[in-house]
Amino acid sequence: RVQLVESGGGSVETGGSLRLSCVASGNFYGRFSMAWFRQAPGNEREGVAYVNIDGHIAVADFVKGRFTTTRDNAKNTLYLQMNNLRPDDTAKYYCAAAYKFRVALRPSDFEYWGQGTQVTVSS
Repeated sequence: RVQLVESGGGSVETGGSLRLSCVASGNFYGRFSMAWFRQAPGNEREGVAYVNIDGHIAVADFVKGRFTTTRDNAKNTLYLQMNNLRPDDTAKYYCAAAYKFRVALRPSDFEYWGQGTQVTVSS
């Protein structure tokens, strides 16, 4: 089982930056892909970015150029650097993991989830 704990959320003004972290722990039985999703009230959960087992990175078009994700395998930690934040980035951000090589930014591709961290961007 993989346990995920996110941190780094908070409140910022438009144009500000935040860096989210997600630490994975547990009794791993192999390598796993990790991803960031977000969900705003009344909206479906949407994929933001992932790093798969081989280090391939994909970022959703709606945050491309503003958000980047990196992974430190030695620390079992996934990061999301968010720059030039906008009010429509306000959401709860979740970390997810899956023992899969082929993943996409679909919630159904991931089996382990963190509790989320709130990001609020004011205008």
